[in-house]
Amino acid sequence: MKRNLGNLYAGPMILWLTVFFTVPLLIIVGFSFLRKGLYGGVEWQASLDAWKAVGTPNLVAVTVKTFVVSMVATVITLALALPTGYRMARSKRQVLLLLLVIVPFWTNFLLRVFAWMVILGNNGFVNDILLRTGLVKSSLRLLNTQGAVLLVLVYVYLPYAILPLFSTIDKFDFTLLEAARDLGASKLQAIVRVLLPNIKGGIFAAFLFTFIPIFGAYAVPLLVGDMNSYMLGNFIADQLTKARNLPFTASLSLLVTFVTTIGILILMRLQAAPERSAEADAAIAADYAAANGNGGR
Repeated sequence: MKRNLGNLYAGPMILWLTVFFTVPLLIIVGFSFLRKGLYGGVEWQASLDAWKAVGTPNLVAVTVKTFVVSMVATVITLALALPTGYRMARSKRQVLLLLLVIVPFWTNFLLRVFAWMVILGNNGFVNDILLRTGLVKSSLRLLNTQGAVLLVLVYVYLPYAILPLFSTIDKFDFTLLEAARDLGASKLQAIVRVLLPNIKGGIFAAFLFTFIPIFGAYAVPLLVGDMNSYMLGNFIADQLTKARNLPFTASLSLLVTFVTTIGILILMRLQAAPERSAEADAAIAADYAAANGNGGR
């Protein structure tokens, strides 16, 4: 009887996923194997033209550039999120710090991007300060640059990296770091060989939560970048709205979905894999310090 009730309770969720996820995904898959219509739309004839176009040099160049920009933005985000999450986990004011991290989610995404446009504009806050202090004689071109794209991407997705890292670090037994120090490891050695191996699940989750949305970013490169900031998300949008090539758009969307799925499967695999005990990591850190000296302690 309980099993039947469980199936009944799961019914609405299964129906929701079927109608709003499975069916649209099947439509995209079907469109990717059709021929482009003369005036947009599709012709109901089987074709592999959309998939053949995936390997064009222009698309490959855009994809490679998108990958590089996504990796750079993700690495910067993780470099900022890791010490932030660590500090939050050691703080006695975790609730306040969590609130400060979550506050940006209360504001619309586009409003935050437009705020950066005002800050970085020729007559914006940064240029105004630089001109008033005499550091520059004319406004700097801060907006519509690759640097502006990286800055705003890091700002937008930083909370997505901080939260999983904080959640993982908060569960870590910090006495193991002290034990590693007592056994001869330096502070840096204790962090690298004891802390990081035991929070690798949180690090990889933060990487995915940052890299995947940046890889498909559309609004940020469009609003704060220039033609040199053209990314895969902009390419897909142009194929849909300007070229009106639905099959090609569908094939590109499926590729992005495939990359996302692979990343999630890797995360699940890492989380399921047995982890070395933190005590063993502390002993390894001590042995490493003894073998290489205690410089930097």
